[in-house]
Amino acid sequence: MSVVVRDNLKGLGGEGLEWVTVQGIELQFLGTGTSAGVPMIACDCAVCLSSDPRDKRTRCSVVIRYGETVVLVDTTPELRLQAVACGVKRIDAVVYTHAHADHIMGLDDVRRFNAVRGGPLDVWAETGAYKAIFQCFGYAFREPEPETKLFRPHLVYREITGPFEIGGRVWTPIPLVHGATRVLGFRVGNLAYCTDVNLMPEESFRLLEGVEVLVLDALQWRKHATHFTVEEAMEVAKRVGARRTWFTHIAHGLGHEETNRLLPDGMKLAHDGLVTGVVG
Repeated sequence: MSVVVRDNLKGLGGEGLEWVTVQGIELQFLGTGTSAGVPMIACDCAVCLSSDPRDKRTRCSVVIRYGETVVLVDTTPELRLQAVACGVKRIDAVVYTHAHADHIMGLDDVRRFNAVRGGPLDVWAETGAYKAIFQCFGYAFREPEPETKLFRPHLVYREITGPFEIGGRVWTPIPLVHGATRVLGFRVGNLAYCTDVNLMPEESFRLLEGVEVLVLDALQWRKHATHFTVEEAMEVAKRVGARRTWFTHIAHGLGHEETNRLLPDGMKLAHDGLVTGVVG
């Protein structure tokens, strides 16, 4: 088993990005920013004004790919821009971590993937998250009339009640605490994605045993009510013991290059467009 990484900064401009074909699982970061994004509106801090493309962070989302299957995790407000920039040309399903606005409000953009697929897309979520999503996008879960199919999403709800299967691989939900909100992380093989968390339950550590690549929330250095600080995330990462940990959901208090110089081996800030995975 080995871990692979690709820095697709060229892909941020929408050029030169292709998927790596490997016998394993690949995760691409579409967005790595907190709910306000980076740069943040009306902020003149060093990170918001940075010319480093790794400091430009859209809202948190990833694509996970294995074999011929492509799964989108969360639908951010920048979904269209993310998909174009990162070369995502099709998806086979959508999986939701939770129903906060920065994770769901781009859902209407999946209609383009309906057109590419020529049919409906499965949407996996817990019941509570689905109810919130349905309040905003109920129309997307009804089959559109033939004349509107190009202009409407067509989604089929699949309830998450435990491990489930997409494209022949098992997805294991990882319970997470995000302030007062229940959030799900997901383990696929030896890769795990755990965004939006400030408390990791004991049962979740057991579900993460043997993970090779871990993606974990690390908002900023200062204490926060609903997200891990960098130091808290480092402690969790050490306990999980993955060979490679990427931090995500990053606020404007963390400059990419400066912060990475302070992190231990095997732990780094992710950035939009980055691809990581497990081979074998």
